[in-house]
Amino acid sequence: MPRKATSYKKHPVSAEYKYNSIKIAKFINYIMERGKKSVASGIVYDAFDLIEEKTKADPKTIFEQAIRNVSPIVEVKGRRIGGANYQVPMEVQEPRKTSLGMKWIIEAARSKKGRPMAQKLADELIEAHNKTGAAIKKREDVHKMAEANKAFAHFARFQRR
Repeated sequence: MPRKATSYKKHPVSAEYKYNSIKIAKFINYIMERGKKSVASGIVYDAFDLIEEKTKADPKTIFEQAIRNVSPIVEVKGRRIGGANYQVPMEVQEPRKTSLGMKWIIEAARSKKGRPMAQKLADELIEAHNKTGAAIKKREDVHKMAEANKAFAHFARFQRR
């Protein structure tokens, strides 16, 4: 049975005050745990200060370039066709692209051990900006998976009924 379209409106995220950026506000929301937004924004702003200190460049541009570098172009989605499950490569649309990039950077920073989160986040953002690091590796793995399953790309055009 097909799913019904939901009739709710997405809550718009307002730009944060320091850099006046909606992307950074969303990033803060992804880092936030248990509703502690002030802790999350403190981590992000500390990380941005460390980035500015290390690179002598604008942290906002480094952040945006890092997100662009990590964001995937294609991903695989499971499709059930004729009793078999196929991993079908599909192009990633824009809002999902940036949110995946942000989540992968945060995940990579959290997986590092032994340092404060702001420092780990700053290092991961700098690495993503330079196209190295764990988040970039995650993107490469997703692209390799899509490349390996390119033979099933013709299943992407079939829509569920």
